[in-house]
Amino acid sequence: MTHSTTPVEKVVIIGSGPAGWTAAIYAARANLQPLVLEGVAKSTPTIQLPGGQLMLTTEVENYPGFPKGITGPEMMQDFRKQAERFGTRIEGVDVERCDFSKRPMELHTSEGTVVRTHSVIIATGASANWIGLPNEMRLAKSAGGVSACAVCDGALPVFRNKPLAVVGGGDTAMEEASYLTKFASMVYVIHRRDEFRASKVMQKRILESPKAKPVWDSVVVDVLGDEMITGLQLKNVKTGAVSTLEVGGLFVAIGHTPNTHFLAGSGLELDAKGYIKLVDGFRSLTNLEGVFAAGDVADQVYRQAVTAAGMGCKSAIDAERWLAEKGVH
Repeated sequence: MTHSTTPVEKVVIIGSGPAGWTAAIYAARANLQPLVLEGVAKSTPTIQLPGGQLMLTTEVENYPGFPKGITGPEMMQDFRKQAERFGTRIEGVDVERCDFSKRPMELHTSEGTVVRTHSVIIATGASANWIGLPNEMRLAKSAGGVSACAVCDGALPVFRNKPLAVVGGGDTAMEEASYLTKFASMVYVIHRRDEFRASKVMQKRILESPKAKPVWDSVVVDVLGDEMITGLQLKNVKTGAVSTLEVGGLFVAIGHTPNTHFLAGSGLELDAKGYIKLVDGFRSLTNLEGVFAAGDVADQVYRQAVTAAGMGCKSAIDAERWLAEKGVH
């Protein structure tokens, strides 16, 4: 298909988590006929799935409007159906390269096709960093008590009044551990060094808590349990000694990696960690005209479904107004 006969989209949304689907709902209702490139599932140590991190979240109890809770995959399926109801088109492809210098812009997909569009909303999210152990991955996928978000999952009944473990030593790990002390009988914070990297204030909160205990110089070498986690096999990095720690939940807090690798060379401004920089914190504008960002791909602070959805809403409204200014209807 030549470029002269290739249709030009009004708006293309890259990504399919809460931000992407919310953007699609708003864009479709604004008669922009959005196209969502939802991505392809990848069985990698980071577990990238269409639908984002919520596809690994069993019970979502903190999203408004669901008094009885809902599973992450169910919620994303409902978001998807709602977007489709208003005419959103969906393609299961990855974007491998973007050329934002051209007008219309060009998105090169994993299928070898080129999608041409007047505007783009990037909502590809961020992937939690995992230890990478087979049993860790298996139990994370099967709702077996392994999670990468304490705020999302820590209050669930399955974790209450049980010993829990957090892996990590930075501010995020301290925040996760502190949150879990509200529900756990004890929170073990496992760190490969003999001191945390977190800020002194965050460290103090954990080191002085009667319900938190650091496990120094240790790494997790296996996650134990069949259907549910029963414990961890730890290795002391200094002595080599292997021990078992009985826990009813594991929370991995070793950071996130924004899914922005496909933006290399595109001219889009990223921060030092690879997150998309927003020109105005209240809006979804990037340094490039017609390119908008929403959700965890531009948010390393909150990383919640509800904040991602809110950003998706803003990005669609910003895109609609920008297109109107350019005379694209």
